[in-house]
Amino acid sequence: MEGPEPLAREITALGIWLLVVNGMIGAGIFGVPAGAARLTGVFSPWMFVLCGLLIAPVILSFGEVSSYFRGTGGPVRYTQTAFGPFVGFQTGWALYVARVTAFAANINLLVSSVAYFWSGADQGVLRLVLLFAISGGLTLVNVTGTKDAMRSLGVLTVLKFIPLVLLVVVGLPRTDLSVFVTTGATLPSYTNVGAAALFIIYAYVGWESALIPAGEARAPARDMPRALLWGLGVVAVLYLLIQAVSVAVLPELAASERPLVDVAHVLLGPVGALILTVGVVVSVGGNIASAMFTAPRMTYMLAREGSLPAWLGSVHPRFQTPMASIVLYGTLTFLLASVGTFAWLALISSVTRLLTFVLCIGAIPRLRSQFGDAPDRFHLPGGYAIPLLGMAVCLWLLAQVNQSAVGATAVFLVVGTVLYGIARWRLATPPHSS
Repeated sequence: MEGPEPLAREITALGIWLLVVNGMIGAGIFGVPAGAARLTGVFSPWMFVLCGLLIAPVILSFGEVSSYFRGTGGPVRYTQTAFGPFVGFQTGWALYVARVTAFAANINLLVSSVAYFWSGADQGVLRLVLLFAISGGLTLVNVTGTKDAMRSLGVLTVLKFIPLVLLVVVGLPRTDLSVFVTTGATLPSYTNVGAAALFIIYAYVGWESALIPAGEARAPARDMPRALLWGLGVVAVLYLLIQAVSVAVLPELAASERPLVDVAHVLLGPVGALILTVGVVVSVGGNIASAMFTAPRMTYMLAREGSLPAWLGSVHPRFQTPMASIVLYGTLTFLLASVGTFAWLALISSVTRLLTFVLCIGAIPRLRSQFGDAPDRFHLPGGYAIPLLGMAVCLWLLAQVNQSAVGATAVFLVVGTVLYGIARWRLATPPHSS
């Protein structure tokens, strides 16, 4: 079913894990603690545990689905195989545009963080120069080879973990853990729990992008499920400890605009605040480096199967990377970042991502019937219990979304339908036709 991949298979299990972790840990964890504390108070650390448990059946379901495939595409390939090319394209369209605009928004956040040290860096011509340098630099690194991209991502991952782990190591000795198991506190309302879960869950997404470059993984069927589970485990423990420390040492956490920076200031003074600000820069840097590696593989895959122009599926003859798709992605992110605001993405990102999860989990019965006997697949125990639980989680979270986001997503999918129709019409039109 899957043709031979011209891309070099150089990504190890560690490389996939790096993509998973960097997809999850972006800018979110530096802002989510305040909102979580505002909604659920002293119980907010347990909300991070709850959200980790909620996303676990979704990730487990993706672990099984990913083990059926060896080619590039991830969620696009899953839904395309189960439901046909139209659904596959819509999946890729939703993920790709969300990643482009999220990448552009993160670049803006990165430049704003740099302005903490460099006055004026987020204004005028200097801002545009920095935006171009970031997007252009990452584009060049990814075009010149997978190994270089993975190496830079590994360095950013280490640098990302240092300030977060430092916060936990310094803060835990000053944290009274008994406060989180007290029976005297008032339980948060169901409404607040739902709102907090919808808010916190997005510190746990982004891992799905790690599934896209399966065509460059050495052993995707074996390594994809393992990397997903190890990534979730490490991130969940880290988030729990960060929130526990934050609640314990910063009484005004709920009102903080820069919660982890303020926590670091309490623990280590101005030096701590500076370290955490650097952590924001590095964390966002790792997140966008991960996105730069994975998202162009989406247009590459769609071009290979005929839903986008063929030139987007071209591979660099020397470096064996999808050069055209990488350059297009870098260009789009720079242009969008230059515009400045991406409020519409925040409105529809929750719906589009959850809809993608629903489609991929819904594909499991058909994929099992086709590939369930493969000897090296990852098989979930309990029949369909785990996928059904994952589906229920996604539908419950979708129920928390307001109607305006649903309407905006509908418009977004209509635009994708038009683009798909144009691409298919051109593919079917003979070259000599007018």
